[in-house]
Amino acid sequence: MGHRLWCACGRPVPWSWDVWSAHNSQHLVDPYTATHLLHGVLYYALLRGIVGARWPHARALIALGLEVTWEIIENSPAVIARYRATAAIGYTGDTIANSLGDVAACLLGYLAALALPAMVSAVGVVVVEATLLLTIRDSLLLNVVMLLHPIEAIKRWQLGG
Repeated sequence: MGHRLWCACGRPVPWSWDVWSAHNSQHLVDPYTATHLLHGVLYYALLRGIVGARWPHARALIALGLEVTWEIIENSPAVIARYRATAAIGYTGDTIANSLGDVAACLLGYLAALALPAMVSAVGVVVVEATLLLTIRDSLLLNVVMLLHPIEAIKRWQLGG
């Protein structure tokens, strides 16, 4: 789809913490990597709920397939345009490195959910969501809401208004 391998800046820094800069979604890790960690936890819960404890390797592969599919959809021209209509003004899509970091984060979240008690995973989701809301004025839940049905009041809040 024509996405760069790495940030146009060329710096080998693996992360970028400024979601309001041109570096967002251009390095291996950024604050939104945490939302992909949550994808893994949620995929684990969904797949565990559907098939139980059976086929652990198959469930992990399905979760990775779902995340790769999401990365392709998220970086399509239509979804990039949709994000730009929200507070993600100027968003150009992920670099290949960032997409790979997101998929790795999803797998890490899946493996964490596999290893941890369900309550710990649930509390972790709430803590990550709250931390993102407090630090970048965004979260997985807000991201989904704003992608599906943008709300002007949320957009103003996210932009600092």
